[in-house]
Amino acid sequence: MELSSEQRRRYNRHLILDGFGLEGQEKLLQAKVLLVGAGGLGSPVALYLAAAGVGTIGVVDGDSVSISNLQRQVLHSTKDINRPKVEVARERIEAMNPDVNVRTYELFLNEANAMNLIEPYDFVIDGTDNFATKYLVNDACVMQGKAFCMGGISRYSGQLMTHVPGSACYRCLFPEPPAKEDVETCAMVGVLGSIAGMLGTVQATECIKYLAGVGQLLTNALLTFDALTMQWQRFDFAQRSDCALCGEHPSIHELKEYAFQPCKSK
Repeated sequence: MELSSEQRRRYNRHLILDGFGLEGQEKLLQAKVLLVGAGGLGSPVALYLAAAGVGTIGVVDGDSVSISNLQRQVLHSTKDINRPKVEVARERIEAMNPDVNVRTYELFLNEANAMNLIEPYDFVIDGTDNFATKYLVNDACVMQGKAFCMGGISRYSGQLMTHVPGSACYRCLFPEPPAKEDVETCAMVGVLGSIAGMLGTVQATECIKYLAGVGQLLTNALLTFDALTMQWQRFDFAQRSDCALCGEHPSIHELKEYAFQPCKSK
């Protein structure tokens, strides 16, 4: 594809970036990314992917904006309270960059729709706050050979990992979700709003690196962040040969939705 003069000005800092250049930008403009969750993590992800010029961004979220979201979900503002999050996301992305084609899905990911929603996309970003959706994203992506980045935040900390076909999946690290009574959500224990920006920005960076073909991804690793000590730590782990999903003899062949429901911080 040939960039217009306006696009060359817009993406100039990418075009002159060593190792990125015109080829990397063209890859972004042709790429399709699905963002699952337009909340704390999804907010910076959506804005940075739009600014970078990702050609198609799909946004999945069945929730509406509430006042308690505004402490960390910087995609939304006070005037957006009670509006669908995907509607606000579309407006913000299109205002940021008219090059981007935005597809919105005002619904929650579930076992009935996950495979079809994920199938058209090159990369998936999980920005949700519940284990049910995280395992659906992981399982559907692995089954379809899709790359993804998964993130989570709670209290003063966060963590994320990236998967590409052939690397460890979420189940290699956490084979099964925790018991329901052991699950804490941000609505129960709180979360420092700014860490959503820190972790979400890393997720966006992982996505851009994957699409442009630059750098090393956070595969076979879990990156954690503690805001109280300002420490990032990387924990390397290997793909498990006995993983029920991506191992040598998988036993999981279809999606299973766990009982947890999306956390709605009204």
